Amino acid sequence: MPHSPALSSPPPLRLGLAMWSHPHWQQSLYGRGCKSGERLARYAEVFHAVEGNTTFYAVPNATTVRNWHAATPEDFRFTFKLPQTITHQHQLQHCDQLLADFFTTLSPLADKIGLWKVQLPAQFGPLALPALERLLTRFPRQYPVGVEVRHPAFFAKGEEEQQLNRLLIEHGANRIIMDSRPVFAAEPTTEAVIEAHQNKPRVPVHAIATSTQPMIRFIGHPDDASNDAFFANWLARLPLWLRAGKQPYLFVHTPDNNRAPELAVRLYQQLLHHAPDLALPNVELPKPADSAQFSLL
Repeated sequence: MPHSPALSSPPPLRLGLAMWSHPHWQQSLYGRGCKSGERLARYAEVFHAVEGNTTFYAVPNATTVRNWHAATPEDFRFTFKLPQTITHQHQLQHCDQLLADFFTTLSPLADKIGLWKVQLPAQFGPLALPALERLLTRFPRQYPVGVEVRHPAFFAKGEEEQQLNRLLIEHGANRIIMDSRPVFAAEPTTEAVIEAHQNKPRVPVHAIATSTQPMIRFIGHPDDASNDAFFANWLARLPLWLRAGKQPYLFVHTPDNNRAPELAVRLYQQLLHHAPDLALPNVELPKPADSAQFSLL
């Protein structure tokens, strides 16, 4: 299936989901008759970016990387996580060769990387910041990077959080913002919500942009309308960043991700109506009567 025409310029805000392949999206996103190998191309007809969580668990082979590149238009962006061997097992220590090998494998996609994501474990605290500084110092300058922290000290608004933010600003690194308020507002009455409560971090939302591409990971409530009150904060913050010339990333999750495409479009449409002066491109899911067609105008 051919790609939609490339945008004349990069979208001011990149909207995406936690993954590009999910069986439940066969009718809502991919269209009837879509094979599993075609899902990324169909996904990229609608959304501007995707979270590449797959690389956290295993580094893909070269053929897979080339296929990902071929399946997506030039203005599409991946945000791949560094492997857990680097961030969690080694905790950024003595991992230069691992990092070099990872970048070499993903190099065919270098022109489509939105952010390289450094997701750090909860035990990675203020005393480990020198390791993060060494990583950022050695990070290729042409590679945009985002850092997600989970240690409580980095959310206490004290000197340790200020030290982290100064470090990120100095190296042009984006602080990844986790907004898990919606999912924790949901009653744990389903298996998906219970699992989300067990696995998702419950950290304060500090909406700070330490560089030019702030990333929001919005972990939604399973009831679409229940997310609106939580997204109201972002309806105020996102236009401020956009008018300042920043390019935010907004990734939308739900506990089972079954209706994540619908929620992402719902929230994005709210932003369009809230800030019409920003002239953001429209995003729509395929119409049920014409499920093979997609629109990103």
